[in-house]
Amino acid sequence: MADNHEPEIPAALEGVLLRLGELEVVLGKQVGPALDAVRAALIAAMAARDRGDVPGAVQQIGQAMNRLAALADDLDPAEAAMMRRLAETFRAALLRGDTSGAKQRAAAMFEKSGAREKKSTS
Repeated sequence: MADNHEPEIPAALEGVLLRLGELEVVLGKQVGPALDAVRAALIAAMAARDRGDVPGAVQQIGQAMNRLAALADDLDPAEAAMMRRLAETFRAALLRGDTSGAKQRAAAMFEKSGAREKKSTS
């Protein structure tokens, strides 16, 4: 049976999955294969978490976050380094059971990546 914290992590991961398309809009179609790999890692993370394999889930999430940071390397190496630091604090928050902190780190990564709703100027 699920404990009280289980729904929060899948919901947070589902939110990230839903927003990956925003990154493709911002960064271009060429990042599609990398985002597919991120998507696959996050789906694997949810499956691991659902099996009760928290270390496996965190490992998959870490791989996904590293791939996202690698996308930033081409655009801005300093930004990529900051995203890697956020990813590390995200993993640490998950490992200690701090879902609120993990959500804040994930939101910060997406904010820094430029993946947010933009109003059309035309």
